[in-house]
Amino acid sequence: MRYPSSLTKLIENFQMYPGIGPKTAERLALFTIQKLSSDKVKSFSDSLKEVLEKIKKCEICGNITEGALCDICSSPTRDDILMVVESVKDVLVFEKTNQYNGRYHVLGDLISPLNGVSPEDINLKTLISRVEKEKIREIIIATSANIEGEMTALYIKNIFEGKDVSITRIGYGLPVGGDIEYADEVTLIKSLEGRKKL
Repeated sequence: MRYPSSLTKLIENFQMYPGIGPKTAERLALFTIQKLSSDKVKSFSDSLKEVLEKIKKCEICGNITEGALCDICSSPTRDDILMVVESVKDVLVFEKTNQYNGRYHVLGDLISPLNGVSPEDINLKTLISRVEKEKIREIIIATSANIEGEMTALYIKNIFEGKDVSITRIGYGLPVGGDIEYADEVTLIKSLEGRKKL
């Protein structure tokens, strides 16, 4: 049996989301038409339209906001430390810890020659001017511990070589509760490099 074209289109649209395959998209579409009231579907549709109209990038850091500046950049109580992250999701993860009170700089991607992403393709241009303008005393590079993340971290480190700003990298290593026997070599090396005195 073939679904009506409108339902087929809805299934295809659900598949645009990451991690949603054909079966899950079909289940979501059928749930939408069978279980949700027309008011709930309309509310969902309206919220999609609203975020497309209202959400934009912060003019300073690249985080998401509804105004010109995000809450973090407009806060006068933030420390003169700048954490460089790949995505908006990384900002939210660090904010949930309630342990970091500095500012952020969202790159939007990582340098990856294999995927055609060069330093010009990510949000690096404003980073240099921000560090000078905001009198940043430390840059924390918080990119992933993969080839692209390491390449991007090294590139940023080289940009600020010889400048009056401290460059640090977040520590990587064994997760809390993780067993050493299951850790790969890179994780063990990073855990040794990131060791600190007790």
